[in-house]
Amino acid sequence: MTSPAPGRAEAIIDRLHARYPRLIDLSLDRLRNVLARLGNPQDRLPPVIHVAGTNGKGSTCAFLRAMGEAQGWRVHVTTSPHLVRFNERIRIAGDLVTDTALSAAVDRIEAANGLAPLSVFELLVAATFVLFADAPAELCILETGLGGRFDATNVIARPAACAITSISLDHREMLGDTLEKIAFEKAGIFKPGVPAVTGAQPPNVLAVLQAQADALGSRLSARDRDWTATQSATGFRFANAADVLDLPPPALLGAHQIDNAAIAVAALRASGLAISQSAIATGIAQAIWPARMQRLLGAVPDAMPPGWEVWLDGGHNPGGGLAVAAQLRAWGDRPTHVVVGMKQAKDTAEFLAPIMPLAASLWAVAEPEQHLALPVERIIAASGGVAKPGPTVAAALAQIASSFPPGRVLICGSLYLAGEVLKQDGWTPT
Repeated sequence: MTSPAPGRAEAIIDRLHARYPRLIDLSLDRLRNVLARLGNPQDRLPPVIHVAGTNGKGSTCAFLRAMGEAQGWRVHVTTSPHLVRFNERIRIAGDLVTDTALSAAVDRIEAANGLAPLSVFELLVAATFVLFADAPAELCILETGLGGRFDATNVIARPAACAITSISLDHREMLGDTLEKIAFEKAGIFKPGVPAVTGAQPPNVLAVLQAQADALGSRLSARDRDWTATQSATGFRFANAADVLDLPPPALLGAHQIDNAAIAVAALRASGLAISQSAIATGIAQAIWPARMQRLLGAVPDAMPPGWEVWLDGGHNPGGGLAVAAQLRAWGDRPTHVVVGMKQAKDTAEFLAPIMPLAASLWAVAEPEQHLALPVERIIAASGGVAKPGPTVAAALAQIASSFPPGRVLICGSLYLAGEVLKQDGWTPT
């Protein structure tokens, strides 16, 4: 086996995709086998908070990380997908993984695995556990990649707490075509006796989560039943049986971010980890998570005439469309023009339905380097002919600026699109 010279992480990932076939086998046995050969690094992690859900997972992880770091803890985090560089997916004690460290960890996994079947995602999760086990930290945050029950992160035997964020219809071909089926898959991260928390859920979803928790003897703490998060003039108030915390507005924009921030608070409280109210408040006020209602301040808005704002959001499924629509309603001070680029196989019409009545104009785009970009014509068709062809972000922005007085633009529809826009804007992950 020849190791690549340390270089950009993307070259390592490209090599892995060329070598390993794409496996869809709903089992964790392959990963458990290679981890056993490595001495089970997943059992040598600091306290783990495991996060699943359809929308809000990454934001909840960002709040958890920010609160932990405000407490002075070293925090491991793994999230997906990345926006600009693969290294964003693995943060070791606060720092993004280096290309050299990633290459060395991948070599260790391949050496331990030999010629046994393994998917690229499983290999990378194993490498993440090796990297985390080798570096001291006080908290480890794991975001599931897809679903929960058979997600590669679900080899953790006993996390400190589990969290389920908002559940929506997404990845139906893998997780099921109803909210109840998807909730069942997400609840697969629950473990016997391990506390779990969830945010605002419709009754049918909560019933599934509760049934799975009950079957495992896991106490499920649910919003508006076991804890509350109520917007206030100065932010929001979190309250459960033991706490009443008056907290600042979340640093991430959107009413839905109160739910995500409160889920993070509830998960930390359920875990039993000792963290101060001041650290919780600081983390909520300072959390950073790009492409979640993020105002762009670089090259993209600089190309617009004075007076324009340009915002970016990675929402891409029906639940994400509702969150975008809620923010459009909140932006009542000026018209908002919406630029949409979607991923293939996404529920484009359902995503657009709540957005279209609130958009001053709607534009369909597909960037040349955008992964699995849905063709512009199909976005226009899904809009019932309302959307106009960009056909790229730059071209759409130029048409908007020449056709309308200064206002606001929101670019949304895909995290892959968001990554391409962030590259154009000059954003660099740190």
